[in-house]
Amino acid sequence: MSAPNPTAAYVAVTAAYWAFMLTDGALRMLVLLHFHTLGFSPVQLAYLFVLYEIAGIITNLSAGWIAARFGLTSTLYAGLALQVGALLALAQLDPAWTMTASVVFVMSVQGVSGVAKDLSKMSAKSAVKVLAPVEQGGLFRWVAVLTGSKNAVKGLGFLLGAVLLGLVGLKGAVLGMAAVLALIFTAVVLKMPSGLPSGRKGAKFREVFSKNPDVNWLSFARVFLFAARDVWFVVGIPIYFYAVLSDGTVEGNRAAFLTIGSFMAVWIILYGAVQASAPRLLRARKRDPSLIVGDARHWGAVLIIVPAVLAGLVWATPEPEPWLTAILVGGLLLFGALFAVNSALHSYLILSFTDPERVTMDVGFYYMANATGRLMGTVLSGASYQIGGLPLCLAVAAALLALNTFGAMQLRTGKTTATV
Repeated sequence: MSAPNPTAAYVAVTAAYWAFMLTDGALRMLVLLHFHTLGFSPVQLAYLFVLYEIAGIITNLSAGWIAARFGLTSTLYAGLALQVGALLALAQLDPAWTMTASVVFVMSVQGVSGVAKDLSKMSAKSAVKVLAPVEQGGLFRWVAVLTGSKNAVKGLGFLLGAVLLGLVGLKGAVLGMAAVLALIFTAVVLKMPSGLPSGRKGAKFREVFSKNPDVNWLSFARVFLFAARDVWFVVGIPIYFYAVLSDGTVEGNRAAFLTIGSFMAVWIILYGAVQASAPRLLRARKRDPSLIVGDARHWGAVLIIVPAVLAGLVWATPEPEPWLTAILVGGLLLFGALFAVNSALHSYLILSFTDPERVTMDVGFYYMANATGRLMGTVLSGASYQIGGLPLCLAVAAALLALNTFGAMQLRTGKTTATV
């Protein structure tokens, strides 16, 4: 048997995760824009993603135990295979179906994709704890690179989905992505090096629930951090920009798709770039690990300001104006940068708080909270936009961020278990 190769295993896991997230971002944009052009309301659009997020909650609760029991490669492979199946299934969508049948079918497919996404995410993030060097900021750097690069790739997926929808339509786009992902999946299975744990037979499901108060409070904060993003990101801002940019013609719709996809891509890529740079921005290599807890409190409080200010501006300007659109774009990009720092801090802290022997279960529990936040944000996004438009989406985001900061305030300093 070959000797363990942590670096090669990390590269393989990262490559697989990149491939998955490219299709995940593209699929979300394809579904959102395709069904919006069919006349779906904001609430109906939100429904399409509800089962995706519910599946994420259930998957994360159980995936940590599955990985602890059967090994990280098993859950990574399962996530990639399920995503290929979800893409192939979506290609069977028939325009002749009723709206109800279409919604139920797409929700089900999105549910499978949600299971796939969180199996892959939990596997990749847990692998970092196992493989990363502990010296010279290894853990923070490796998790920041994985998470930041993943989000940059997902941003490209948003753009890819919007472009493919305009060029080849929904069916051609999902079939093409399924073929490419299947090839990458095959290569990863054949070439995966050693270095990842293979599981332990004695792992109990009840171990998923952490007794560490820091893990629990960080998970609480994570719920509201991601709810605050998705409450405007999932439905609110794409539909707002579509209303502003589209003139109702085929060419106008294509131009609107490209512009919306480009904005979403730039936002996610910026988010990923800042996230990957977080250890350097925070000078983590030269600071005591316990200070990172204080950073989580500080950056959470700062983030509240951006959606609160933007909500007031949009509310005070009922008719879309070019200057308002420019401020919105700039403000939401600033939100993305600040959000990235918060997310990177959380991603480091969860791995720092946990112990190597239960990393998959703590990470699974933490990402269950992440999925709960996305579900909350998705539902609130459709409802808030339908009730009060974009201003209400942004105001709700500010309120949710206040709860995120409250959770961060409960974290104890000096309790981290890993070297930054």
